[in-house]
Amino acid sequence: MKENFAEPIFRELDSNAAKSSGNVIKADDFKISGYAKVTIEEESLGGVKFILKKDHNDDIKEIKFICSCGQSKSILLDYSE
Repeated sequence: MKENFAEPIFRELDSNAAKSSGNVIKADDFKISGYAKVTIEEESLGGVKFILKKDHNDDIKEIKFICSCGQSKSILLDYSE
């Protein structure tokens, strides 16, 4: 029953090492850089969506604000000292 309420965990892929020759990127060119949980909330009055991206320890890594007009802003959080 607990699994029904757990947030899904997504794999984060690092494409910086990928060779960009053409439009096709092979799966071998990517590596898994970590895991993330994504939560989407929407403000009913202002039409602004909040996307919270957390790591597997539930620490928030990124907060993204998306306006109904299409513009977006992100805040990246770094917990390293």
